[in-house]
Amino acid sequence: MSISISAGNLVPAMLAARFLRMTEAVAKGNLVAKLETFFDSCVLQGWKDSVAALQAAWRMSGWSESRIVQPCIDSIVEKIFMPLSKVNWSYTYTRPGYTRRPHQSVPKDWWTEDVSELDIEVFRSVISTVRASGLLPPPLIGEALHVYACKHLVDPLHAGGGAGATANGVLLQAQSSAAGEETLTKQRRVLDSIVTMIPSEAGSVTGRFLLRLLRVANYVGASSSTRAQLIRQAGSQLDEARPTDLLVPLPSDPQVYDVGAAEAVLKHFLAQFQRPAAPDERRRMSAAMEKVARIFDEYLRTIALDRDFPVGKFVDLAECLPDIARSNHDGLYYAIDTYLKEHPELSKVEKKRLCRLIDCRKLSPDVRAQAISNDRMPLRTIVQLLFVEQERSIGGGVAPDRASVDAFSRLAARTKEDEPALSYADHKSDVHRPHGDRARVADGATMTRSLSASAKTAAAARKERTSEERGSRMRN
Repeated sequence: MSISISAGNLVPAMLAARFLRMTEAVAKGNLVAKLETFFDSCVLQGWKDSVAALQAAWRMSGWSESRIVQPCIDSIVEKIFMPLSKVNWSYTYTRPGYTRRPHQSVPKDWWTEDVSELDIEVFRSVISTVRASGLLPPPLIGEALHVYACKHLVDPLHAGGGAGATANGVLLQAQSSAAGEETLTKQRRVLDSIVTMIPSEAGSVTGRFLLRLLRVANYVGASSSTRAQLIRQAGSQLDEARPTDLLVPLPSDPQVYDVGAAEAVLKHFLAQFQRPAAPDERRRMSAAMEKVARIFDEYLRTIALDRDFPVGKFVDLAECLPDIARSNHDGLYYAIDTYLKEHPELSKVEKKRLCRLIDCRKLSPDVRAQAISNDRMPLRTIVQLLFVEQERSIGGGVAPDRASVDAFSRLAARTKEDEPALSYADHKSDVHRPHGDRARVADGATMTRSLSASAKTAAAARKERTSEERGSRMRN
């Protein structure tokens, strides 16, 4: 009778034939011998057939069927090392956003998509063999880990968490159910294996991928050692991240973010600056610090949208980044303004505490002008902004612009409504002031006259000053 054998049914057929002892000792040309010949001459020679046979053998018998598993692993590893010019690329490559063009060269990671179909134990064996050879660069190993994680680990930030969330066919059920706990256990096992396989060489994986793994670790309840390793590695590559990558949902409520995890990553990044470094490395780290400052301020802006986020915790989080790290405070201003907008119930004291974080001298002219006309800013902060604007105008020999003049008028009206007129000496202790010489502003006659004339237009102020000087000369 005629039967059809393929990589899909070879393994169960071979196991059944061996169980029935269909060997050459019973009859010449028996089924076991024919299946072994087909396995050696056909299955092991093909790429997809080797992967399919390996997956089938593992799921049916694990390592106990090493007569099939190990030859398949060896065949797969051998093909991974094949020169790209000899690869007949008719393999699966379904990466989102990838479009194959005619006569396109074979990508270096052509094999990662198919290998990611294997169970984690077999995948680990393949990757370990490849790494031990030293023939492939670490970033290529990291890409294989990235592809596998995207296929088998649910990202709680994008999947939404909770019951029924799916990602690439993986169902994340309610954590309270037995099936959900089994799924989480499987996710933890996959995560732990991937983390231990990450190459130690710098740049093997991206900072964004490490933060993705940290989100998964936080959600599935990974071990403290796994989380610590991810925090340490993600911290060293924080400048490669995006603001949303720092959003780590809590397992109990995916709509609430674990700011402690983001704070821990930032602290590990800042710890790098405590070590001595060569001038070139120091310049690279300074550039990375500027990127991280922008990333973290944008992250604060997202956190500020949480109506239940306490103001004290927000201040502590903003202060995690040292003042020297922010070359300008535009991003910090936008984050604080967002918080003020989302929390209109804040008291004056709380608003002052927030806005004291802003160094008015580090705001760009456009943002400073916007802040001056922002009614959500505390009165004392606007006074500080006006002093900085006045000092800039005096230093550059430029007359105050119309926005500043209008702001003086609004300031006078708010002063009458909210609190008594403020002198510069009173204001110094209530607003953020930069350290060092930059914090000293001109507090002489010109600045005093500017504040006392805040309810007048710039032209009226200049006219009053001229009259005073003329009268003084006449008395002398």
